[in-house]
Amino acid sequence: MSRNSSPWDQLLLQPPLCEGWKQNVEGAAYHLGNCILLLGYMGGSGIFGSIYIFSFLAPGYICYALWGWLNACGLDIFIWNMLLVMACVLQLAHLVYRLHKDTFLEEFDLLYKTLCQPLQVPFEVYKEIVKCCEEKVLSLGRDQNYAVEGKTPINRLSLLLSGRVRVSQDGQFLHYVFPYQFLDSPEWESLRPSEEGTFQVTLTAETDCSYITWPRRKLYLLLAKDRYIARLFSAFLGYDISEKLYALNDKLFAKFGLRFDIRLPSLHHVLGPASAEAEAEKELDEWEERAVPHRPMSTFVQTAASAPPPSAHPKAPRPDSALLGEDSTSLVLEDFAELSGSFMDYVSEGEYMK
Repeated sequence: MSRNSSPWDQLLLQPPLCEGWKQNVEGAAYHLGNCILLLGYMGGSGIFGSIYIFSFLAPGYICYALWGWLNACGLDIFIWNMLLVMACVLQLAHLVYRLHKDTFLEEFDLLYKTLCQPLQVPFEVYKEIVKCCEEKVLSLGRDQNYAVEGKTPINRLSLLLSGRVRVSQDGQFLHYVFPYQFLDSPEWESLRPSEEGTFQVTLTAETDCSYITWPRRKLYLLLAKDRYIARLFSAFLGYDISEKLYALNDKLFAKFGLRFDIRLPSLHHVLGPASAEAEAEKELDEWEERAVPHRPMSTFVQTAASAPPPSAHPKAPRPDSALLGEDSTSLVLEDFAELSGSFMDYVSEGEYMK
């Protein structure tokens, strides 16, 4: 090896050899520190995994510092390990602060596990949604109204957390709202952001209830800012409205026990606003009525092979439901009001639940 070789070359190519190995082993503090570090590096990922790791690293470095002070008698060993202990303690404090900052009420934690976690919604996104409702859980006493038909303005969107809410129209019971269902999803979808309207149904708490609510304007701003949250709410609201429609459809029975199906083409006009083809269909029905004598209808539900006979009194086309602020629930009941043996015959909730 030449004399001009650098210290790094000498260290890598010609390392110094140990002249002799120590016969005695290191102190107990050194070996205890190694055992603690071994357990610490078995921690997982995430915030709880990090807390586990640093909780073991700090006492492990303390053992090293004691070994350097008492056995090795090296000031540098003691100083370096004490610096590592301080770094671990600071990191633990930061992790605990983050954990405390991200902690919600029990109701919000359960809401995340029920609705958002199955869809793998990031927790940061969920925090934005909760922040929009100001992290408040509101209560509704028994027999207290959440909304009154024709009086309460549609200025918010609410989600029921616990309890049961009865929905009625003109004193007629429609259906229930159960936990983790929206209280006013049809009303929310019936209006554009620039429109105003009032509830067409009355919502009354049957038990002590708790719910969260998003102010309408604040939620619209959040949906306009974050497209992911907008698509998320669109999926939630679409599923909730379909559940309400099918829940109502389960109670629409014909006189002989036949159940209406909202997927049938014969019921399509009931669940949506009248189109421009309604006028032409009305004229065609009137022409067929003059050509074919009217036959009584045995049941409302018909098979695909036999089309329903024309009505003796065809209905006039319904105005746009968006202008009236109606939801699909009110449309169904009004169109089936004249049908004998239908849901309208259930005048009491006890008879309805049988």
